[in-house]
Amino acid sequence: MQRILLFLYSLRAFLLFVFLEAIAIWLIVSFNSQQGSAFFNSSNQFSGKILGAQNNISDYFSLAEVNKRLLDTNAELLAALEVLRKPADSVYIQLDSAFESSFEFKGAKVINNSIRLSQNHLTINKGANQGIKPGMGVFNGQGVVGRVKGVSNNFATVISLLHTDLLVSSKIESSEVFGSIKWDGNNPKFAKMLYVPRHVKVQKGDKVVTSGYNAIFPEGIAIGTISEVKQGADTNYLDITVELSTDFTRISYVYLVENTVEQELDSLYNSSGISNE
Repeated sequence: MQRILLFLYSLRAFLLFVFLEAIAIWLIVSFNSQQGSAFFNSSNQFSGKILGAQNNISDYFSLAEVNKRLLDTNAELLAALEVLRKPADSVYIQLDSAFESSFEFKGAKVINNSIRLSQNHLTINKGANQGIKPGMGVFNGQGVVGRVKGVSNNFATVISLLHTDLLVSSKIESSEVFGSIKWDGNNPKFAKMLYVPRHVKVQKGDKVVTSGYNAIFPEGIAIGTISEVKQGADTNYLDITVELSTDFTRISYVYLVENTVEQELDSLYNSSGISNE
């Protein structure tokens, strides 16, 4: 302590100079409007830059939490949107209460993803403890991603759309013609649309979306756009190539959709001997 006091005493002349300069500046700023205005504008600008930098640093470290909140909010909005966009029909009133609760949405972050195999998978950071179940559909803001396969307490694996065994019920949006999307194991940007009859008029650029005919995805989720149409060789169906809307090389966050009446539908299909994709 004594050394500190001796050090300050040795600087007494400099400290007195600084103190008197501060008083002089304060007097000039306080009693001269022009100089005062210039000083406060400069100080406000400097403080603003410091606070802005501090805020940017704080925002950067809180991005994970912000993204999580946005994901949860978007999942709630998707559920509300699914209710609002129900098609009108003659029995809408009777079906409304049951249909309204048929789909529930959750959000999750992708922590692992493969695209180089013939049977690709993703891993997400939510599992049974967060309400994730096998069979749930998975998509993001671009379109269909896949379907949940296995679930642990806090993680889940997803069969990617880039999986040669996965079929997704789909339709051509403009004509309502339905088929099935299946990846052929080649280019991760393209898949095939199967079972579209040869007599159907299909044009390049037509949008392909989920059909809503199965219990996995609601109707209207993007899958891609038709990039090529050929007459299939020795078959009654067209050879249709679809450019996928989802960029599987850049998947960070996904939504999971659960059909709350899926078990009832599956039971009905099984008892009727019907296969549902």
